[in-house]
Amino acid sequence: MMLHIRWCRAFASAALFVAMLANPGRAADVYAGKAVDIIVGGAAGGGIDLYARLVSRRLGAHIAGNPNILVKNMPGAGGTRSMQYVGAVAPADGMTIGATAPGAIVGPLLGEPGDATVDASKFIYIGTTNVGVSICTTMDKSPIKTFSDAQNRPSTMGAQGPGAPSFDVALLVKNLAGAKFNIIPGYNGSTHITLAMERGEVDGVCGWNWSGARAQKADWIRDKRLNLLAQIGIDEIPELTEMGVPSIWGFIEGEDNRKVAAFVLTQKGFERPLFIRDGTPAVRVQILRSAFDATMTDPNFLADAEKAGLEVSPSPGVRVQELVQGFYATPKDIVEKARLAIKP
Repeated sequence: MMLHIRWCRAFASAALFVAMLANPGRAADVYAGKAVDIIVGGAAGGGIDLYARLVSRRLGAHIAGNPNILVKNMPGAGGTRSMQYVGAVAPADGMTIGATAPGAIVGPLLGEPGDATVDASKFIYIGTTNVGVSICTTMDKSPIKTFSDAQNRPSTMGAQGPGAPSFDVALLVKNLAGAKFNIIPGYNGSTHITLAMERGEVDGVCGWNWSGARAQKADWIRDKRLNLLAQIGIDEIPELTEMGVPSIWGFIEGEDNRKVAAFVLTQKGFERPLFIRDGTPAVRVQILRSAFDATMTDPNFLADAEKAGLEVSPSPGVRVQELVQGFYATPKDIVEKARLAIKP
């Protein structure tokens, strides 16, 4: 499987650079003999977990002092539970990194006014291992074989809950592209949804990250056990286009609907975000961002990713920060239309 690498480079500010030079031993002093936790807002074996563990194996080698990197799972509320922990419980010392689904970041803004329990724009972002695309898919035994079928016949789609891509993206596709989805929430991550698909409890899932699908169910893709109905992202993925999977943009009519979809799908620019608590000292922020950047180009990391079938298309923390803050600065009329587009 070919590994697709896209890298966007960003430079630290001169002030931080000088600070690092003036204190060359600071990272070693801070991190030597310590452990850094990555708190995963999803179940073990899911896409978020797979990428967090991939990063954890190599990140410590790029931090002076070589701390141990430990992955801990904290699923719940579509990834929001882990964000609440990182943002309100964990110290702002650079020793706790969050890893969650993008829906948990955009969810507080897209939920009902007053429902937000965490302000995702206040976190400091370290980077994302992926920018990408989601898929709508059904099992081969489902009568729903194409997106046209989904528009004309009812189908059941497994999902986590509000804020998770399997819920929000499925509703977006239902409300803006006319898919007759009956969305069944309550599943604890993609591993449980795919089990439900195999058992015939649901037809499929809409909002499943393509890179996660390739890693988790490569045999299903190889053996054509999945009907790939549509790809959902800002841009098409050549691999899916070559497989004949249509873009969701071909099914969304009207300029207003397309603007709303583009707003919601901003999250595809940070598929696997890593973040730390606001108030973390600037030098430690730069240590972690630099370590992340170095990890993304580490030959050992890339070899690990290729072996695991995990696509790597990273973007640095500065860029993710811009995307998230831009998302939270969106005009209220677009936000309100987007809320309605992902409302059951």
